[in-house]
Amino acid sequence: MISGYLITVLITVIIYVILAHSLNIITGRAGQISLGHAAFFGIGAYTSALLYTKVGLPFWIDVPLAGVVAGIIGALLGIPCLRVRDDFLAITTMGINFVVEAVFLYIPFFGGAMGIGGINLPKWFGREMTKPEYFVLILLVLVGLLLLDYRLGRSWIGLAWNSIREDEQAAETMGVDVVRFKVLAFIMGSAIAGLAGGFYAHFLTFIMPQNFGFGQSIVILSMVVFGGIGTRWGPLVGAIILGVLPEIFRPIMEYRTLVYGVLLLGMMRFQPGGLLGPESFLMNLFRRSVFQPASKE
Repeated sequence: MISGYLITVLITVIIYVILAHSLNIITGRAGQISLGHAAFFGIGAYTSALLYTKVGLPFWIDVPLAGVVAGIIGALLGIPCLRVRDDFLAITTMGINFVVEAVFLYIPFFGGAMGIGGINLPKWFGREMTKPEYFVLILLVLVGLLLLDYRLGRSWIGLAWNSIREDEQAAETMGVDVVRFKVLAFIMGSAIAGLAGGFYAHFLTFIMPQNFGFGQSIVILSMVVFGGIGTRWGPLVGAIILGVLPEIFRPIMEYRTLVYGVLLLGMMRFQPGGLLGPESFLMNLFRRSVFQPASKE
């Protein structure tokens, strides 16, 4: 027995967890700066919404296709982005976010400022899925993505991403195909973000361009940095904490972007590795409490 408000918060947090996980693949695993991740989130949401409302495809088809479309666009945008690095890459990805939001806002095919409505929760066994059932479905998808991430981390793909993140030139010297693995990171991160967008569209039943603006990208990046960029569990913890905090501090919701920006700067200054980073105070406390030998009496 879960209240409607609580299940709504839980579903929203799980979607943010998937988004943080997807951005961590690009930024944390492969070391590529991205400040426009909400663009792929929006591409997935709009793809799913259009396929559902205009083409008539069911949820079970339009959501996977949303991930595929976002992954393809991520590859197309990722290839030219590889020509720039560091600050220029950040500015480029930021610009992509503004362009995608403008396309959704000013082109009538995408609903313009009025957005797209009439999107429903999926149907199964002849009836519409309830929100608790929808939460379980998204949770199972998240578990599957985490298992995939675990397998990739122990594969040659994960090793290649780590080498690129630590030293791109050294990785290329050792024979790593830097371009291919960078593009693969963009494809996977964008596809998972598009998948989250499909789930988000069917959950809200109505989407608008403002849902996928630059502020949303900052929120996702804050979750990754806050939890621990490049770690497996850090982005999940960051997404859970920063996903719940707005509900606690709802009276100051209009200052959410400002709070996230200050939080992001504070973490980069005092805990650059995040809450679960290798040199964070939590990990140091854990090491001392677990591995410190017991004192002799």
